[in-house]
Amino acid sequence: MCDSARDHSYVQANTLRVSLTMIALHRLRFTTRVPCSRVSPLGSSSYSSESIPDPLPAYPLDIQTSSDLIRKQHWGALKLLTKSTNPNQFLQQLYDWNAPYDVVLGYLKWSQQEFQVSHSLEHYCRIFYLLANSKQYGRIRALLDNHYVKIAISKHSPSSILRMLERVCDNVCANSIIVDLLILAYTKNSKTDLCFEAFDRAGDYGLKLSVWSCNRLIRLLVKQEKFGRVEFVYREMIKRRIEVNLATYNMVINGLCKSGRLHKAGDVLDDMQVRGILPSVVTYNTLINGYCKKGGSGKMYKADALMKEMIKKKISPNEITYNALIDGFCKDENLSTAMNLFKKMQVTELKPDVATYNSLINGLCGIGKLDEALVLHDKMLEAKIKPSIITYNSLMNGFSKKKMLKKCKELFDDIHKQGLLPNVYTYNTLINAYFRNGNLEEAIKVHKSMLEGSVCVSPNISTYNSLITGYSKEGKLKEANKVLDSMKDQHLKADIVTYNIRIGALCENGEIGNAIKLLNEMSEVGLIPIQLTYNILIGGYCGEGNIKGALNVMARMEKEGRRPNVVTYNVLIKAFCEKGKLEEGNLFLNKMLEKGLVPNQRTYDIVKEEMLERGFVPDIDGHLYNNGVVS
Repeated sequence: MCDSARDHSYVQANTLRVSLTMIALHRLRFTTRVPCSRVSPLGSSSYSSESIPDPLPAYPLDIQTSSDLIRKQHWGALKLLTKSTNPNQFLQQLYDWNAPYDVVLGYLKWSQQEFQVSHSLEHYCRIFYLLANSKQYGRIRALLDNHYVKIAISKHSPSSILRMLERVCDNVCANSIIVDLLILAYTKNSKTDLCFEAFDRAGDYGLKLSVWSCNRLIRLLVKQEKFGRVEFVYREMIKRRIEVNLATYNMVINGLCKSGRLHKAGDVLDDMQVRGILPSVVTYNTLINGYCKKGGSGKMYKADALMKEMIKKKISPNEITYNALIDGFCKDENLSTAMNLFKKMQVTELKPDVATYNSLINGLCGIGKLDEALVLHDKMLEAKIKPSIITYNSLMNGFSKKKMLKKCKELFDDIHKQGLLPNVYTYNTLINAYFRNGNLEEAIKVHKSMLEGSVCVSPNISTYNSLITGYSKEGKLKEANKVLDSMKDQHLKADIVTYNIRIGALCENGEIGNAIKLLNEMSEVGLIPIQLTYNILIGGYCGEGNIKGALNVMARMEKEGRRPNVVTYNVLIKAFCEKGKLEEGNLFLNKMLEKGLVPNQRTYDIVKEEMLERGFVPDIDGHLYNNGVVS
């Protein structure tokens, strides 16, 4: 073809294109121009679900032409044809034409980006419905994650969104899917309150949610420690007949265990089995860990029974099971049982890890069995298990309690060599080690090094309590008060331990009146005195021979809801005996027994040394008395 022919064809084509455009523009004669409200990418749209778009003129662009331009992404032509209208208005026209979802979605996404607008809530609910009806669930998820959709939805509560969904469409199945995906979107963005409200209101509308969205909600609630809501969601799932699976039960049990409601967690375990869902090793580990964290002989007995139950059901305990039990028994100072579990663990070909060794080493150091702890440390190294900072902290504490300051300091110096970083507990342990050896100056240097070293470690309340204890034992109460001022500068509040230390120091210094003032101050700052607090004061009064003052503190103790314990009675019985008031001492011994308190070794020592050796045989009115101990 010659050049002149080609030029002629190009002119004809271009003329045809312009003619078609002019025809379309002629057909789209709008009587009014509606300004388009805009938002910046980070802003919010001025559109609202309450705004009603003006009706389109009598000669709208037809559905076929619109769909064709949108599907072929001829945005330039579409923009030219719709330049006199509002994007919200044109979207409404697409809905009125019953345009297919791909056309509506294509225009919605393009208009958002092109004009930087968020459409009305009603329009978003309509597209959600179109997509749900076409089973385009992935597209709904993507849309809920869209910046402009988030802006529009964030202006409305879940209740408003559910009302709009019902207004747009009364199809329960479609709305259930949409709300289910909305809850998943809320959980993804950690919008806990909105997520919970959506779940709660879904029940009022009779919507059936999936186990997946409910599980995501429960997981988020457990993570944020909203345990009351966890139980509510679980009960509602059962009530609404939402499928509950193993993951649901495990998370609910975890939440109940974390909130200390172990008995209720056990009920959920029974419930799942009644419903035909078999518990897993995770289920049992969660419960066992809950009982072990709670501690005490009764709780550890239950934890051990749960492990036996899982073995009976042919569910094999794993390292997590053994670690939880070993740690629990160690904290309960039942090291013999912990060591037996350690041996049994190895027989079953499970390998102890650093957590296993740390629990045992810490437990042994805590009861003064340092040599056994060191043997375990050697075995740990032989097994090619690298000690952690917890290992070092435990061993340092063991050396500190034995007043082996040099060994304690050697371990501290070795921490950096092993590529580990000391934490606040490490420094606190070293400070206590210096105080136990009467080296106040070095303890203060360690405290200063926490803030001045290459790695800054912020002192915590325990650090300051250690310093106050050290100064108080040296009789330097002014310096102890300066430490309190430093605490305030660091925005740390004195805790129950701080007050007990200070009250004890004042009692030893003969300042009982000031100690009582501190007791009153505790209530003012919202701290509740414990038995130890009252016992320190009772001991202080008895030390001065003021039994009347001690009895007044005991009366206050009972009035304020704190039950006197064996220590309380031991102090008073000894005080009476030292005053030569053996009958009164005998009376309090009987009172202690009447309260159901079990005498300890200290009680028997007092009876033997202060009564029997003086020729006074206590009259135990109908109470069992251990003659073997006091004879």
